[in-house]
Amino acid sequence: MDLGLAGRRALIWGGSRGLGFAIARQLALEGVAVTIVARTLATLEQAAAEIGAGFVVGDITTAEGRADALAACPEPDILINNADGPRPGDFRDLTREDWIAAIDALMFGPIEMIRLVLDGMIARRFGRIVNITSRGVKAPMADLPLSNGARAGLTGFVGGIARQAIRHNVTINNLLPGPFATEAQRRHVAGLAAASDQSFEQIWQAREAGNPAGRFGDPADIGAWCAFICSTHSSFVTGQNFLIDGGWYPGLV
Repeated sequence: MDLGLAGRRALIWGGSRGLGFAIARQLALEGVAVTIVARTLATLEQAAAEIGAGFVVGDITTAEGRADALAACPEPDILINNADGPRPGDFRDLTREDWIAAIDALMFGPIEMIRLVLDGMIARRFGRIVNITSRGVKAPMADLPLSNGARAGLTGFVGGIARQAIRHNVTINNLLPGPFATEAQRRHVAGLAAASDQSFEQIWQAREAGNPAGRFGDPADIGAWCAFICSTHSSFVTGQNFLIDGGWYPGLV
């Protein structure tokens, strides 16, 4: 299927590793001029060389980082907001600084990026904004209070603004990944192991077996889904939360 994306420009946060890299690679395969943004130069250089992308070192939580990203990719047609999730833990142990850091990375930073690109997309009559959030938006997990709170805030914001933008052929949607075999997943499981009497291997295997699919997801699945949501064929879909979780979420809505 031709997604109608050849020649478009995409700005992808967290595009050097994991799910962000899978999205960048798929969009590049569709003929999109991709710019990836992350905080670590070494991983950026390696990822960019592999898929033929532009890159810039930047942090979505800072005004400077956001400005540098847009300087490297002015007037993007596609914006992918994606950031590592914060550490697990008991909410009783969290400080105000912990909450502010999570909100900056997972809520305010993405909202600011939407603000910076939305009017240009509207003027050009094409735009696709996709936020990579979490299955926790649908079913919050007790050990991830920072992620639950910040990502839910972004989801609520998107629900309102998406309905205003679609008449201009600009859509805003969220992808909600479940358990994927990424470095972030390994860090999360390591954190759980450190706080329990189970080993990393025991928790990893139990999480695989506990998913209806019987495995962790392949990041390429996210890449394919995201590319379709960005395509010309998805112009009638906005403000939606798409679970990609191997059947983990048991509800109907």
